[in-house]
Amino acid sequence: MNVKLKSLTMAATVAVAALSVAGVAHARDQIQVVGSSTVFPYTQAAAEQYANETGATAPVVESTGTGGGMKIFCGGVGTGHPDITGASRAMKLSEYELCAKNGVTDITEVVLGFDGLSMAVSRSGKQLDLTKAQLFQALAAKVEVGGKIVDNPYKKWSEIDPSLPDIAIEVMGPPPTSGTRDAWVELVMDEGCKKFPAFELFDKEALKENCQRMRTDGPFIEAGENDNLIVQRLESDPNVYGIFGYSFLYENQDKLQAVKVNGVVPEEHTIADGSYGISRPLFFYIKNAHRGVIPGLNEFIAEYTSDEAMGPGGYLEERGLIVLSDARRAAVQKAAQDAVNMPAPKK
Repeated sequence: MNVKLKSLTMAATVAVAALSVAGVAHARDQIQVVGSSTVFPYTQAAAEQYANETGATAPVVESTGTGGGMKIFCGGVGTGHPDITGASRAMKLSEYELCAKNGVTDITEVVLGFDGLSMAVSRSGKQLDLTKAQLFQALAAKVEVGGKIVDNPYKKWSEIDPSLPDIAIEVMGPPPTSGTRDAWVELVMDEGCKKFPAFELFDKEALKENCQRMRTDGPFIEAGENDNLIVQRLESDPNVYGIFGYSFLYENQDKLQAVKVNGVVPEEHTIADGSYGISRPLFFYIKNAHRGVIPGLNEFIAEYTSDEAMGPGGYLEERGLIVLSDARRAAVQKAAQDAVNMPAPKK
């Protein structure tokens, strides 16, 4: 046995031992991925391509939501825990600390690309052109009316502005465990809230609480982590609007039309150039202790981060991903290949 092969064998043996110490009594021959419903279709596409190229069993990919995926991913090291989690926002410090507490101390963060958050309606529904302030008025638990902050009284779009349709406000969106919900709150609710002077009287914590709380009296409907269910509901009811990642709008353009935000439609070029004001990066996180132990994990990571996948003209762009610049993509690919351990997130 040559020295290089011997060292690789010893490394694998040590890794297997580490997994055994973690309390796992059985081996696993399938890669396991959890996480964001927005990242799910990209991971699924990479999994299918990996299986087609290698003849290996395709990874098991579960849509658990970003928050749910982080909790499962950070549960520990070993074959009883997933290898990768997708996220439609960056890992929080609290999640990083949970990982560390459970022995997950070597993690590589991969920025996959960018995604626009979109609101859409069926092709037979009324297309809206809304400001972030109007979106806040439609969806917030408390709003400003006559200079006072009150429970949201708006039941119809026309009550917010007479130029809007005289139909009930019905918007399906993600639950609190979703990274899409986190991003929507940050990019729409917080910014829309700032347009109303009455909220300026709150201190920082009270402002956050009042601006970010979605209404629970009916017009906003939490739809779970399966964005495909929102698409199906929108198809069946032209008066219902839905919130999800741009990729779901992109893949259902024959069924849905986008809501404009400040006059701009979410499209690849408007998201990429920043003219569409609701966009965010997408991520996945790799448990490096599982490399060399879970069969095919390194090969799957190589496939997922290849130019054929995440590069210009790649199969992920064909599914709606907004690709990274050449320089940033090269840095991301190198970090994934070299298993670079991410630093702790900032508070």
